[in-house]
Amino acid sequence: MPLHPQAIAYLAMEAKLDLPDITSNLEQARAYSHGDSDLAGTVDSSVRIEHRYVTSPTADLPINIFTPPGKGPFNALVYFHGGGWVAFDINRYSAQLADIAKQSNSVVIAVNYQKAPEHKFPIPFDDCYSALEWTIAHAAELGVDLTKIGVGGDSAGGNLASGVAIKARDEGRISLAYQLLIYPANSPEFLASRDVPCAEGYGSTQKGIKWAWEQYLNGDEDLHNPYAVPHSATSFAQLPPTILITAEFDVLRLDGLDYARKLKDAGVQVIHKDFEGMIHGFFNYGKFIDDAFVARDFISTNIVKILS
Repeated sequence: MPLHPQAIAYLAMEAKLDLPDITSNLEQARAYSHGDSDLAGTVDSSVRIEHRYVTSPTADLPINIFTPPGKGPFNALVYFHGGGWVAFDINRYSAQLADIAKQSNSVVIAVNYQKAPEHKFPIPFDDCYSALEWTIAHAAELGVDLTKIGVGGDSAGGNLASGVAIKARDEGRISLAYQLLIYPANSPEFLASRDVPCAEGYGSTQKGIKWAWEQYLNGDEDLHNPYAVPHSATSFAQLPPTILITAEFDVLRLDGLDYARKLKDAGVQVIHKDFEGMIHGFFNYGKFIDDAFVARDFISTNIVKILS
């Protein structure tokens, strides 16, 4: 399928804005990212949003808690946002996560983990794992069913969710009900080739995401750590049921497709949808791209399906 007309229009609009290059001016790019608070669309006012903090090994982390209407018990999703491990924040995700909270009857906990390069691996990862532990410890207070907790994220957040799921399996103390991976960045190897599809001209670029990996990892020693690079895991068996989204015109598409294959080969239930005509980040662009809402519906429907 060709690039979707709404994706074309969004990319044209973005080009006219002359956005700062994150690889050369991270501070400016971070500041700009706070500007368009309604990029994802309107926030459902029936979902209660509470701002709190959780404590990780190295910081107090802001979290947003989205609670759907009703008395519970609720499902739960601990969500890690995208932004190349270096930028963005949980307030960009209010519309998306409010919709998922309501449609899947889930309390959603969005985690503002610390950012690279100031805080390299494992700090953002540890933050995310700590937030999962906090959610479990506070399940009764949140009205959450302990048997129905999942983790999820988009792009770099998909990487963090993948790593958290692997650690939960390895340690055996936490049994996740599912993982939600939206165009995850799970290994830099998929960006190494000169002929990577959709390397330029579709929003996120090969150059930009390679740079983001360099900010997050400490060096080659991290390439074989599955909590940093989930594709490097020696086994994918016994990971939780997985909802995985890829986008046709995304430099990370092959990464996501191969991760889905590895999970399936290991006997993991995988519900995968490749969004034709879509670009990296489309999940966050509900103000301009209708498939952002299709993705929310797909995610919510399949969370309910897995947990039923």
